[in-house]
Amino acid sequence: MTASPVTERLRAGMARGVLSFPLTSFTDGGALDLAAYRDYLASRIAAGPPGALFPACGTGEFFSLDEAEYGQVIRAAVEAADGRLPVVAGVGYGWAQAARFARIAEDAGADAALLMPHYLVRAPQDGLVAQVREVASRTGLPIIAYQRDHVAFTADSVRRIAEIPGVIGLKDGHSDLDRLQRAKLAAPDGFLFFNGAATAELQARQYASLGVTAYSSAVHAFAPEIAGAFFAALGERDDAAVEKLLTGFYIPFVELRDRVPGYAVSLVKAAARLRGLPVGPVRAPLTDPSAADLTALTALLERGLDLVGATR
Repeated sequence: MTASPVTERLRAGMARGVLSFPLTSFTDGGALDLAAYRDYLASRIAAGPPGALFPACGTGEFFSLDEAEYGQVIRAAVEAADGRLPVVAGVGYGWAQAARFARIAEDAGADAALLMPHYLVRAPQDGLVAQVREVASRTGLPIIAYQRDHVAFTADSVRRIAEIPGVIGLKDGHSDLDRLQRAKLAAPDGFLFFNGAATAELQARQYASLGVTAYSSAVHAFAPEIAGAFFAALGERDDAAVEKLLTGFYIPFVELRDRVPGYAVSLVKAAARLRGLPVGPVRAPLTDPSAADLTALTALLERGLDLVGATR
């Protein structure tokens, strides 16, 4: 497998820092707030910088954006990155709609696309592979496939998608390490893998044991100090520091996140608002956290920042 320039840029970025999945800013009335989004992006890049930007993905509420808004979001991310780090745009739904989003992202200047799980139906392996092939054949952007929920590639399917021109990697959201190991062994050298589990830090050491050291960080969206400290401790194999952050912040955060469906996004957005970041509320069907959960989140955020010597 011959590495493309984008693959090499992503590989370098993955070694440098966490992969950032920025939130999308909305007004209190639910409209896209592009000026606030630009300010928010600038703060995320200045705080790291992260290894790459993944705008309009799950954390960025891709599923609630129309095509015009999507194009604005991707273009703003490209302008904010200014060539300093790769921009990987989320695309999804059925292959026809995913290809439309990919073309918009390509026109906006994105470097690659993250192909999120298709909409609604379960599908056999041949169909999963065909979905990736159909999208890849309709865009010039390199594609990273994302497996989670009803999309789970077998090792043979990973080998097959890796043979599709333009497909450069796989984001894994299942945390099935046996399955992932088989997939990694089936893939050609140079094929990218990264940990895309919800709150990926919890499984980061286990993924790293398979040679998958890169991961997405929702925490970077609101507390890059915590995300950066964890990434550094993991890279230095400082188990004491890793476990202090896991027990003191990440595990309680996941327990809070798991209370309500959708908190994987809305809790992150609420934490960003607590820090004065201009992200606004979530769009339906997500809901903002309850008053009680917001109180718990406030205390947890303060504890996490204290653990890394940062201020709220």
